[in-house]
Amino acid sequence: MSKTKWVWLVLALLYGSFFSWYTSFKGPLSQEEIDHYMALASARGEAQEPLAHLRRFMEEDTGDDFIMLNAIELYETPRVIEGVTPGQTSQQVLDQYMDYMGPALFAHASHPIFFGYAANSAMDLMNADGMEKWTQGAAMRYRSRRDMLEISLNSDFRAAHKFKVAAMAKTIAYPLDPWGQLGDPRLVLFLLLGLIGSTVSWFWAARSSR
Repeated sequence: MSKTKWVWLVLALLYGSFFSWYTSFKGPLSQEEIDHYMALASARGEAQEPLAHLRRFMEEDTGDDFIMLNAIELYETPRVIEGVTPGQTSQQVLDQYMDYMGPALFAHASHPIFFGYAANSAMDLMNADGMEKWTQGAAMRYRSRRDMLEISLNSDFRAAHKFKVAAMAKTIAYPLDPWGQLGDPRLVLFLLLGLIGSTVSWFWAARSSR
């Protein structure tokens, strides 16, 4: 096999490995999975209305990735709970929550799409009293609803979630599905590896012709 073919083979394997990790192939949640996750959520003492929303979220699963859109307002001073050191800022306490969420998200091929701090109070509100002030906003990409449930219903999540509650004065989070973006990592990596393969192939072809 020529050097050029070896390069394209290696690049194809790299892309195939990333694509298979980053993409959900398991399809929508089964009824058995829904019952399993509902049992876990019920055991945590969730109220009936949030449980009803969760069941609907699972029953309408498409099996694809989705975005969780978050608006966040942090306390000026975090609530005092076990694990919060006097003098810590709310952002530092929220970072303790992310100490769990960061690795958990990566393990499930999930990650932030964007993050930013509020540049102003809300500039367009309709029938949303008390929603004028926000600290930051983020959009989190999850590989699937199954992955989100594995993260959020994990026993380790509950221990970390207390830091989120201590740091956030209020938050709104809701899923977007279907969704799309021009900067999908699968597309970006495909174009990047294609560029690398084409450049290397051209370089070796030019050397051979001399």
